[in-house]
Amino acid sequence: MTLIERAPAKINLTLHVNGRRADGYHDLESLVAFSGVADLLTLEPGARLSLLVDGPTADAAGSIDDNLVMKTARGLGERIDGLKIGAFRLTKRLPVAAGVGGGSSDAAAALRLLSRANAISLDDPRVLAVARSLGADVPVCVQARARMMTGVGEQLGPAFKLPPLFAVLVNPGVAVETRAVFTRLGLKPGDTFGFGKHPAISDAMSFDALISVLRKGRNDLEDVATVVAPVVSHLLAVISAARGCRLARMSGSGATCFGLFETCAGAATAARVIRRDHPGWWAKATVLR
Repeated sequence: MTLIERAPAKINLTLHVNGRRADGYHDLESLVAFSGVADLLTLEPGARLSLLVDGPTADAAGSIDDNLVMKTARGLGERIDGLKIGAFRLTKRLPVAAGVGGGSSDAAAALRLLSRANAISLDDPRVLAVARSLGADVPVCVQARARMMTGVGEQLGPAFKLPPLFAVLVNPGVAVETRAVFTRLGLKPGDTFGFGKHPAISDAMSFDALISVLRKGRNDLEDVATVVAPVVSHLLAVISAARGCRLARMSGSGATCFGLFETCAGAATAARVIRRDHPGWWAKATVLR
């Protein structure tokens, strides 16, 4: 029987870089939510591990051998004798190297599929170890719930119930390498920004209350990303100018930016207008949860 999982886009509603640790990693605080826009991953259980990649953004996904889905299966297989594997099919719909955790979410979807196929809990230490080994964004993507992530991404807070956040996601088709953005940030080990604590987030906040809190937050990589990819500034200006936009911000290390709207109709209209005026851009209306 074919098993199916969605791999939703991960959106950093905030992304605070508190400083750089002595080990070279950056200390982060981020409120993460997940989009209705997603890649799709299926698993046909069988004796041989394989991966087929198709979909609108498949050409930018890189080689099969380096794909995080394959690395996930191999990593879990190293930890669990007799792991049931099979043929994966990944339909790529999300932009690549775009600040929405597409590869990380694909890896997390693979973990969910393999856990189901092998009757393993997602809380199993071996599953969590694989998630941590694959990248900073993978642990938060495993259960794909809105929550705070801190440290280098490995420390997860409790899941939040957010109000429906009608959003537009916009990507200009320009890949932005995360390493390049953090390098240009220029923090040395031991350096801190000292911008203050992340604003407090509570469960079941109203839309207006959450928007007010988010405005007190920020994405500390945004200014740097506009140097690496100047089109980010253009994206933010276009989204901010959309009728009904309550907040516009970059996600992750870019170049994808998002706008938050109070109504579904407002987000849908904004996405349609952006696609019309910028036909080379990827623009999707969605709901963040």
